[in-house]
Amino acid sequence: MTDDRSGPLSPEQESSDAADLRASLDSLSGLVGGTLGLQELLTQVATYAARAIPGADGAGVTLLRLDRTENLVDALAASHQFVSEIDEVQYKVLNEGPCISAALERRTMRSGSLGGEQRWPRFGPRVGRMGVHSVLSLPLLLPNTVVGAINVYAHDKDVFDEHAAELGELFAKPAAVAVHNAQLLAQALTLTQQLQAALASRPVIDQAIGLMRGRSGQSADEAFARLREISQSENIKLTAVAERVVDEAVRRARARRLQS
Repeated sequence: MTDDRSGPLSPEQESSDAADLRASLDSLSGLVGGTLGLQELLTQVATYAARAIPGADGAGVTLLRLDRTENLVDALAASHQFVSEIDEVQYKVLNEGPCISAALERRTMRSGSLGGEQRWPRFGPRVGRMGVHSVLSLPLLLPNTVVGAINVYAHDKDVFDEHAAELGELFAKPAAVAVHNAQLLAQALTLTQQLQAALASRPVIDQAIGLMRGRSGQSADEAFARLREISQSENIKLTAVAERVVDEAVRRARARRLQS
């Protein structure tokens, strides 16, 4: 998709770029969080970003939790395999690169010669040796939150100009909302599943508490505290401890019945 953009853009090229952006924004607005998983939605956003930004050969979307000492990646998605390989280097190997800088500084980052880029002295040369020389990183910003960033890459040098950055920023604004909403939905679904699991496990925990009270004369709180102590000391789930107590009681009852 890389093209020659030296000199002023022709009206035809500007019109084509605007049409690509509109098509990508239309596709972005059509994403329905309830029908796609978070990973699928992020992959679609990355694909639309690569289409929206002139000169892009591929794009990636990253959800980040930022800290000055540690940057935690909640999710990664890419439009192309080479983008996944670059982001693996950026986040999991070096913890350095334009996406992290864009998110931390809350502003667009751009480079047309990654092999000699001084801002990211380890990341830049390594990616340059992979044959990728241009990057445009766009923070995904909400009023009080940095959701993550979009990385757009090209194999040639000096691909992304101010025009590309402007189009990228226009795309990143609604993309931040779509990504954040999808993230909130995924978190809500996870919480729902955890609550359902907790409700399903409650009966066996209550049974175990009753058995322990019958054997020891402990209060319900004391029996529950004992279950929790066993769970922590043996590093197994509380439900598994309760199931073991109930299973042992059932085995003893069967053994007594067979002996009688």
